[in-house]
Amino acid sequence: MFKGSFVAIVTPMHDDGSVDYVSLAALVEFHINAGTDGIVSVGTTGESATLSFTQHVDVVKATVAAVNGRCTVVVGSGANSTEESLYLQNETQSLGIDGFLSVVPYYNKPEQRGMIAHFTALADAATVPVILYNVPGRTVADMLPETVATLAKHPNIVGLKDATGDLQRLKDTQTLVDSEFLFLSGDDATGCEFMNLGGHGVISVTANIVPRQMKMMCDAALSGKIHEAIEIDASIAQLHTDLFVESNPVIPKWALYKMGLMTSPELRLPLVLPELFNQTLIEDTLKRYHLL
Repeated sequence: MFKGSFVAIVTPMHDDGSVDYVSLAALVEFHINAGTDGIVSVGTTGESATLSFTQHVDVVKATVAAVNGRCTVVVGSGANSTEESLYLQNETQSLGIDGFLSVVPYYNKPEQRGMIAHFTALADAATVPVILYNVPGRTVADMLPETVATLAKHPNIVGLKDATGDLQRLKDTQTLVDSEFLFLSGDDATGCEFMNLGGHGVISVTANIVPRQMKMMCDAALSGKIHEAIEIDASIAQLHTDLFVESNPVIPKWALYKMGLMTSPELRLPLVLPELFNQTLIEDTLKRYHLL
């Protein structure tokens, strides 16, 4: 259920900042047609940190309805407060979702034992599987391999999204957990190599733009076709770079807007539209990929 190409989908918004549910449904259809294995709703790329609780739940409802059972749906339930994460879980786990993606609590800088207590509380309360999410570039706090190994013993914690970009970290953690524990890359630039080293899939930003290529890369890697996976990844490597020249999801939203897949590139403050130079940069890249 949690293997292959997962897209960390954006949350489309109107110019007034309200959620654009029509565009959201169109994006879901775009991914279904491309063969995307799963959609991660209201994660970092979905601007979960600036959505209200009501909007968070409503976006999940709309995503589940649009998917209509055609692929896996994972919901971002992370927060810097355990109480808030539990609230988000309780409000969404009965909506027809398949799992939670829960990020290391940000800003608070919890110790490793605090992370263990936090994720144990979430896993105890969840009625669907929980995937841990380590992205120290965003959260400051870094969940260490030994902490992952401790949490992996919980029957409801099934995997880890690793966005460190550190492939040695993957190897170190693999030796500490059972073979059934899942590893998903959260770093597009190293995602292919991550999978070729035994990772089970990606939760990708690049997949917002080229979902079919990401699906093909993941399928090749999971089939042991390493050279084929590397070739596909090399063909989209420029997107891995250019989509991150400003804070995610600033550039992906601009790209989707220019591709005609959203009616507006609007972001929730404090994120703002990309600099003119970067608008031109990503548009030139999209043209090279024949996406404009």
